[in-house]
Parts: sequence; structure tokens; C-alpha cells
Amino acid sequence: MLNICIVAGARPNFIKVAPLVRIIIKAKAEGRAVDYHLVYTGAENDPTLEPSLFEDLGIPHPDVCLGVDCVNLNELTGRVMSEFEKYLDANRTDVVIVVDDLASTMAVAIVAKKHGLTLAHLVAGTRSFDINMPKEINRLVIDGLSDLLFTAGIGSTSTATREGAELANVYMVGNILMDTLRFNRSRLVRPSLFDTLQLKEHDYIVFTLNRKALLADRDNLGRMLTSLCRAAGDVKIIAPLRNGAEEVVLPLVKDFDNFIIVKPLSYLEFGYLTANAKGIVTDSGNVAEEATFNGVPCITLNSYTEHIETVKCGSNVLVGEDAGKLADAVSDMVMGRWKQCSLPDRWDGRTAERILQILFNINK
Repeated sequence: MLNICIVAGARPNFIKVAPLVRIIIKAKAEGRAVDYHLVYTGAENDPTLEPSLFEDLGIPHPDVCLGVDCVNLNELTGRVMSEFEKYLDANRTDVVIVVDDLASTMAVAIVAKKHGLTLAHLVAGTRSFDINMPKEINRLVIDGLSDLLFTAGIGSTSTATREGAELANVYMVGNILMDTLRFNRSRLVRPSLFDTLQLKEHDYIVFTLNRKALLADRDNLGRMLTSLCRAAGDVKIIAPLRNGAEEVVLPLVKDFDNFIIVKPLSYLEFGYLTANAKGIVTDSGNVAEEATFNGVPCITLNSYTEHIETVKCGSNVLVGEDAGKLADAVSDMVMGRWKQCSLPDRWDGRTAERILQILFNINK
């Protein structure tokens, strides 16, 4: 029996591991010798995990919640290490799969290796090449400890091997987010706000914001939002913002009728909103990847992206934190002057299948 522990440290992680959970459940039902636990490092009542999330993703709720919830990342790392060690002591585990680059992800990786377990990193080889970013340190540590590095594309594969990972341990399995998007393509839910706000498909812009550095510089954020609203003209800007971002943004857009803040949507509702937008302005790498999948023009409020394929062949452009560049890009978006885009290699929705087959092969 192959016992797999899949660990999620935040809401976006569940979106990426959901295809793995579904494929393992399917394999087990077909008589394969495999079982899993889905472990969440946070609290069971985490408000960022809306009640419909797991049903939307087609997976059960986590089997175990470690219950760690604190702001200080060093404290969080220590507490996750302690709680995950207790989990491993109580549950037979052969493989631990971690995803992305959170402090909790790094903590789990360290404990897994101290227990001598096979450690697999999903979305390995991702780099910003800015060592001052805490997440960059997490990535380096996690990749350095991992026995199996599952990469999304050629760029991240090259990074992993260039940094010393053995080629035999690096697998370009593709972008697992595409598995989730393909699974949900026919399951998306049209939000009621289309009726209440009299929205028409492909005739609005979606705005999302979460990055702390952007929210902290309110003067520049104000300039960027002013540029966005003016360049959008009569096109409505729909902004599903959580409380912290809403508090910062609301006073900065009070003079613009075309900027409409709405409550956060369910996963399937948000998927419909972004898939049918004229364009998207965001600071989220995941949202930019989804935009490329859907062929929707996307502007990222950053000077770099860890997912460079969304720029090289996808629908994404980078404007940094420059209000002028943002205005120019939004004007192009509104006028329909956008670049041709295509799907990167192995964005085919079969990443989870490849991963599970690799795990079976190495555990024969």
C-alpha cells in the first residue's frame, strides 16, 4: 500500500492539489494499492476557506487540520513543524507531497526529510531570483530537500537542474492548475451579480489585489487605481476584494463610478467571472495562469512573474507598479489591441495522472 500525505498551507494550494486527490480516489476505487490523507496546516474554521470550496473542487474536506494560525512566519514555521511531526508519528506515510512556497510548506518539508520520507515538491523550480523575498528562500530550501521535483514547464525544469538537482529526480509534469480548470470548465456558476449590476459577458474588467507591498504604498496604489479607472472609460471594473484589501482600496476609488467592489465569490463563481471578462488586472500568479488558459487578456501588477510562460506565449503582460504603463495596457485591453497567445506545453489537464504514475513507478 502506497500511503501519500498531501499538504496544503493556504486556499490556493487546495486548488492545485485537488486533481491529485481526485485521481488517487479514482485509483483506489479501481483497486490500486494507494491511499492518502489531505492535511491542512491551518485552522478548521479558517474564514478564507468558504463553505463551498471543497464541493466546488470535487474533493472531500481535509482529513486533518494542524490548527496553526499566526502572523509571525518564524513562529508559524516552528509550530507547523511541531504539529506535523505529531501527525507523522501517528500516521504511516510513504510520500509527502507539498505544493508552492509558503513558510508552512517549508516547515512540512523539513520534518518529512527528518523522518526519512520521500518528499515531492509540486510546482518545483519556480523562482523570482530575488533572495530578499521570503518565499524565494522557502523555494530554495524545499527544492533542495525534495527527492522528486515536479515542474510545470521547461523554464522551471532548467532552473532546478541548473541549481544542482539530479535530472533523474526532475519531472516536467505540466501545470496542475490546468487539471482543475479543465475539470471545472463545464461546472462554472454564473454569479447573481451579473443581474444585479447588469453585466454583460466580455464587457467588464476584473480586478484582484492581495500583495502586501502594493497595499502598503497607498500613494502609488492611488495613482495606479486612478489610471486604471480613467483608462477603462465606460467599462465597469469588478473587484472581488477581501476585507483588508477593501479597506485600503475603497477610499482610493470613491470618485470613480466604474469601479465596483463586490464580496469575494465562490471558486466556481469567480471562475465564471474571470473566464468571461474583457480583461483582468491582478497581482496573482494563479489568476494570470487561468487567464492564459481562458485566452483572456491579463495585466499583472508586478515587474516579474514566476510563471514566465504566461508572458512568453500566454495572455499576460507585466506593468510593474507603474501607473503610466498600467494606463497604456488597459487602453489596449479596452480597445481590443492585445497580443496573440497560445497554451504552453503540457497544459493539457493530465498532470495529476503523470504524478501518480511516477509515484507508482518509484514505489514498486
